[in-house]
Amino acid sequence: MPKPASSGPQPANPAQLILDDRIVANEWRLLPQTDEESGITAESLAPGKVILPYSLWQPLRDALAPRKAEIGVWLNSDETADLIGENAGELPLIAVHFPAFADGRGFTTARLLRQRYGYRGELRAVGGFMRDQLTYLRRCGFNAYAYEGEQPLSGLLESLNDFSESYQAAVDQPLPLFRRRGLV
Repeated sequence: MPKPASSGPQPANPAQLILDDRIVANEWRLLPQTDEESGITAESLAPGKVILPYSLWQPLRDALAPRKAEIGVWLNSDETADLIGENAGELPLIAVHFPAFADGRGFTTARLLRQRYGYRGELRAVGGFMRDQLTYLRRCGFNAYAYEGEQPLSGLLESLNDFSESYQAAVDQPLPLFRRRGLV
């Protein structure tokens, strides 16, 4: 197993997560980002569903094409949706890492993946986000949440319904409230 990078926190890979408003078993293995050459090749990568850091997936992309149904990619907070761009549709899962709850770049990444690149697969938030951010994560297009905190997932599931209505347009509701109520 490669040694994790020392440049910041790495996302965890919890046994359970929230996917499409249900608590489910995590079927994917997340590989950490490394500081050094990992020596991982398409041939040496273990079988099964695996989420690779973008820096590892990008050079192996063509060699991994036969396994595309079981290869996901995770983007660090300093990596943008444009790096995957039009190739997003080839991936069954894209994870976006939040190294800290105050780092909001992942919200933009999710929205761009959904709206600009038309991504329809699983979009998973990983890392240091908070329960209070779940509604906003969903509004930006996330449908899966690999929570690393102490609170039980059942409580997080409830918090996805904290707000019954929103004023602004977003990925989950493209029309603003005034248009939905027929005021224009």
